[in-house]
Amino acid sequence: MFDRPVGNDAAVLVCLDFGDPEYVDSLQELHHLASSAGLKVTAVVEGRRPKPDAALFVGSGKAEELRASLLGNASKLAIFNHDLSPSQQRNLEKLLECRVLDRTGLILYIFAQRAKSHEGKLQVELAQLEHLSTRLIRGWTHLERQKGGIGVRGGPGETQLELDRRQIRERVKLLKEKLQKLKAQRGQQRSFRRRSGVLSVSLVGYTNAGKSTLFNRLTQSGVYAANQLFATLDTTSRKLYIPDCGQIVLSDTVGFIRNLPHTLVESFGATLEEAAQADLLLHIVDVASEAREQQIIEVNRVLKEIGAQDVPQLLVLNKIDSAGMEPGLERDEYGKISKVWVSAQYGSGLDFIRQALAERHQKIELNSPELLAG
Repeated sequence: MFDRPVGNDAAVLVCLDFGDPEYVDSLQELHHLASSAGLKVTAVVEGRRPKPDAALFVGSGKAEELRASLLGNASKLAIFNHDLSPSQQRNLEKLLECRVLDRTGLILYIFAQRAKSHEGKLQVELAQLEHLSTRLIRGWTHLERQKGGIGVRGGPGETQLELDRRQIRERVKLLKEKLQKLKAQRGQQRSFRRRSGVLSVSLVGYTNAGKSTLFNRLTQSGVYAANQLFATLDTTSRKLYIPDCGQIVLSDTVGFIRNLPHTLVESFGATLEEAAQADLLLHIVDVASEAREQQIIEVNRVLKEIGAQDVPQLLVLNKIDSAGMEPGLERDEYGKISKVWVSAQYGSGLDFIRQALAERHQKIELNSPELLAG
């Protein structure tokens, strides 16, 4: 659906401070997103404003500064660390004479690169189309062209814009129907696992927290893992055998990020439901990140949005090797293991996770909603 953002890989980042205490972390994350998309950052334009400008988001003066930066760095792409309205994006592209991507557009582009499975590609296309449907006017040079009806020469017809919108609506409807069927299949698989008494565990966490690396370590799988944002999108499930416990189904899910676009949450509903319907969540946290507390809040916010806020969690503090920490565990007031410190990269502390899973398996009655909520 989306081609490469521009003909070359040079991009100028734009980030405004509206009084956000997490501004520095947000800007650093934008750098990582651009790098994950394969783009080279040539410059960063920053500024402070009490609120966005209605027409250009950044204001006329800052827009001219951005234009000069683009010209000086031979860049044809401006990436905003914010969501732009369709009119703001059009106005900026007209003034800057280059391609403009907002935060959601950049994330969608990365998602399009990373989706590998049939379901993942369907979900990405749905998110792209729903994002594009509000911006169809941008970039079109043929909007006034009319298509007359059959037998009507020169009469009123359907504009190209109306035709495009109708085609998008039809495609969105088809994609939602296909994803609904896949959702039903997942539901049948979960029902079978529950009848079989198999514990269902989902890995969730902020993107690049090390979920896929941990998943590979625990299940001896070969899921793609890399030090980049959204390295994997497709949910993968594998069986894990725990001594004195039996089989557990472990599922790796898409990573979360601050201000995750709502269209993505909706489009990935079938995949994210795997977390909402799990018996236990392994919440993976990059313990070496200075923004870890905020990242935990963001993950829990998305979990609430998908209806998974009441699923029991085991907090897995990963990357202790980078933080100079030792493996360990912590129990809550009820005696359950609530936190473990591990290094997925080196395999340190993974026995604590297996111990926690074994204990949870003994205490969780799969057919008891009361115990599942406890």
